[in-house]
Amino acid sequence: MARTLEHFPNLVSMFFTRAEEKGEAPFLWAKKDGAWVSTSWAEAARQVASLATALKELGLNRGDRVMLVSENRPEWCISDLAIMAAGCVTVPTYTTNTERDHAHILENSGAAAVIVSTDKLARTLMPAILRSSARHVIGIDPVRFGQSGAVDCHNWHSLIAANAPDVATTAANATFTRDDLACIIYTSGTGGAPRGVMQHHGAILHNVNGCCTVISEDFGWEDEVFLSFLPLSHAYEHTGGQHFPIGLGAQIYYSEGLEKLAANIEETRPTIMVVVPRLFEVLRTRISKAVEKQGAVPNWMLEKTLAVGERAYHGKRALLDAPLDLILKATFKKKVGRRFGGRMKAMVSGGAPLNPEVGIFFQSLGITFLQGYGQTEAAPVISCNRPSAGLKMDSVGPPLPDTEVRIAEDGEILVRGELVMHGYWRNEAETARVLKDGWLHTGDIGHIDDGGRIVITDRKKDIIVNDKGDNVAPQKIEGMLTLRPEIVQAMVSGDKRPYLVGCIVPDPEWSAEWCAKNGAPCDFRALAENPEYRAALNRAVDAVNKDLSQIERVRRFIIADAPFTVENEQLTPSLKVRRHKVREMYGDRMAALYKG
Repeated sequence: MARTLEHFPNLVSMFFTRAEEKGEAPFLWAKKDGAWVSTSWAEAARQVASLATALKELGLNRGDRVMLVSENRPEWCISDLAIMAAGCVTVPTYTTNTERDHAHILENSGAAAVIVSTDKLARTLMPAILRSSARHVIGIDPVRFGQSGAVDCHNWHSLIAANAPDVATTAANATFTRDDLACIIYTSGTGGAPRGVMQHHGAILHNVNGCCTVISEDFGWEDEVFLSFLPLSHAYEHTGGQHFPIGLGAQIYYSEGLEKLAANIEETRPTIMVVVPRLFEVLRTRISKAVEKQGAVPNWMLEKTLAVGERAYHGKRALLDAPLDLILKATFKKKVGRRFGGRMKAMVSGGAPLNPEVGIFFQSLGITFLQGYGQTEAAPVISCNRPSAGLKMDSVGPPLPDTEVRIAEDGEILVRGELVMHGYWRNEAETARVLKDGWLHTGDIGHIDDGGRIVITDRKKDIIVNDKGDNVAPQKIEGMLTLRPEIVQAMVSGDKRPYLVGCIVPDPEWSAEWCAKNGAPCDFRALAENPEYRAALNRAVDAVNKDLSQIERVRRFIIADAPFTVENEQLTPSLKVRRHKVREMYGDRMAALYKG
């Protein structure tokens, strides 16, 4: 039977309500000394109450901003809730931020205090703090602050220990409303300085309610288990990987990182995972390569599984597909399911467009795959695919309940509802540009199909207009290129040009295999000059071009000097390509492809 979420006045009240219901049941899990250790709901509530009291005693007032810089861990969640319980506003920031990034956010937000998790992160952060108006720095782990001057330094655990928890009083004092500001999340941005999105309590609660409705009506709301992998400083994980599970009364495990993600999934057996498309693409490649090495029978099974799944998706099942699928479910699919923990209800993808082929791949393997759509400015979930609405991998599903969506005359997707932000922090010009008559102008181009599902074709600002005036969507082409085993990343360009060109990052595993097979030294820069290596990449691009129209085909390409990464600023922390940064690095070389 479907359950509905209560109407909470704020996020803090939702947490304390769930904590009272769940008591000493496990809530937050982290790996310590090789074993998973839990923090109960009741203990988390006590720590939230104590830390909220401590923040007030430090002189923080209602509405003050508190920056939170930490990797995903139980203390992140407790700090976030405590900041809000004290009446303050959380300002989450990425652990990958540079000193310059931190300085911009500290200055723009006017943060009065900073919570930082480790000494390593503090070393990048402290120079920016000392030039800011922040008065307090709180270290979760032991942090060497050095000569901090006018900034008071504290230990997170000592603050909690020094303040007796009064959960009932702290919960009763959470009198703020759904319209009150909960957090300022700075968009990582594919261009320009990050803008602070003001998310109010009601915006996130609107998202939580909508997501709970999807789970309740389409899968059944039971004892859910989440594995938190994406950075909590990203709006998608902040809502989908923290507040959504709190609304469900779920357990949250914190992943040890990408290298150990596969093992963590098998250990924790999550029922729901919130991920980005890039992770699916990586998992797809790893699964295909692992099966390839196992011999003829597993390869045959994978081939048949994908063929049966694709026909089922397109509604064209063959006569023998049903009995064949029963055999595959009992053998091959069951084995794959165990690799995903054995009780996965859904893996939800968001944050960037996903190639439908990847979605069909996982759906064929028996992994329920839901693609969602959203923006930080909408708390962030706007829509999500639902089995009950018919899964369409080229769509991002119907809007969440109580969410209005319409398509403007130029094809832009507009959104209205409680989920829409109140604006950008201290940026009236940008606020006026994207919020008009209550409608959020998303900057995305798309349409609504006959099933009421949103279909996104591209980013308005990313659309390439060639010299003949034809519009080309680059993300579709880039997605197809990166599905090739030879290519791990790609960016295409061609605005006001006669054809498209590309910047390609070859797949390192494929490159290593090519070098071994061809007796070539595996030196990235030297390979770029190897005519046989380039010819192999050219064949991969040509194979993609066969499935593209004339105006979409990539005629020439360069090989990047190094992968696009967060560290070299060519990727956002949510793994989107920062086009302007790639153009800064390779623009001249890509422009030279049009000469001669």
